[in-house]
Amino acid sequence: MTTRQIAALYQRYAIPVYNRLGIAAARGSGSWIWDQEGRRYLDMFPGWGTNALGHCHPKVVKAVQAQVKRLIHVPNTFYHEPQARLAEALVKSSFAGKAFFSNSGAESVEAAIKLARRYGHPDRWEIITMEGSFHGRTLAAMAATGQPKHKKWFEPIPPGFRHVPFNDAGALRSALRPETVAVMVELIQGEGGVHVADQEYVRSLRRICDQRKLLLIFDEISTGMGRTGTLFAFQQYRVLPDILLLAKPAAGGLPIGILIADKRISDLWEKASHATTFGGNPLVTAAGLATLQVIRGQRLAERARRQGRLFTRMLTALKKRHPMIREVRGKGLMIGIELDRPGAPVVQAALKKGLLLNCTQEKVLRMYPALTVSRRELDLALKLLDESFEEVARAQ
Repeated sequence: MTTRQIAALYQRYAIPVYNRLGIAAARGSGSWIWDQEGRRYLDMFPGWGTNALGHCHPKVVKAVQAQVKRLIHVPNTFYHEPQARLAEALVKSSFAGKAFFSNSGAESVEAAIKLARRYGHPDRWEIITMEGSFHGRTLAAMAATGQPKHKKWFEPIPPGFRHVPFNDAGALRSALRPETVAVMVELIQGEGGVHVADQEYVRSLRRICDQRKLLLIFDEISTGMGRTGTLFAFQQYRVLPDILLLAKPAAGGLPIGILIADKRISDLWEKASHATTFGGNPLVTAAGLATLQVIRGQRLAERARRQGRLFTRMLTALKKRHPMIREVRGKGLMIGIELDRPGAPVVQAALKKGLLLNCTQEKVLRMYPALTVSRRELDLALKLLDESFEEVARAQ
């Protein structure tokens, strides 16, 4: 089928909630994706941060092919080896706790909300999150999100959440009430514009939570699995959470959500008080185990730190050529480029040149390259981005 034919089927049969790029993806490999007509694109935002190993990493593909022949799905009333091994590997790589598996980042957030409320029951139930945060699109995750634009049309919003300024420990302390049970924070606000949490701020959150017997929840749905230069971003702050949330890149492109809870609270749920049909099934957890093995075995977190420093320097150098660039920020291979104008024209210009980017908060370009991205691919991305800035500047 052609792209036009596929698009026609979407227009007739699919609910139009997405801003489509006009590309019909046919196949992918590493940092590259091909459309139905065979045109190749350099993907610097693969899977919206999900394909951290790039498209179709061979070791993940091999693990999925082997597993799909043996066992695809069983209910969670069964034990099975892939889930057990992945839970062990993640806990041993993070902190002493236990894991719960679901299907997405939003579901990880929902699980954290329920576990926090169970911990505080019956007197404490409120969770404080940050302005500019993004935690998902279910009703509760949306209520936790600190961006009013995502809540339009969906009122009344579920109660139990309040928002305070990001990177402001004093504002958090002032907002605490007797009913507060937890604090949930992204160490880098990705959808919020790639804003990085300060070292002392994160340490202050831990102290405040310890003093008030609150749970500290780190939403690492985007920052986890090596992207920021360590396996988990919290490891750069030397602060342990009570609950860690993972998802996007944790299964090489397959749908997964993960909650890891400290042993003090991990067994609070009574049997059947929380569950999921597909979460942690054999196929997905086999892919997750292969993904983790590749990241650790090939030292991709360390590589992301090196490549990220290099690419950030390269992007920062563009500021001298393009005054529209206000700031380049991020950690590792999680990079935001804030502009002085809307970024959509730059994204469109880059798309025409075969470069895939993302724009959030209207003016922040996001680039989350695969952890396997090569220097040659970074050089090409820089060249195409440079040309895109020039084209937009001439047009405006």
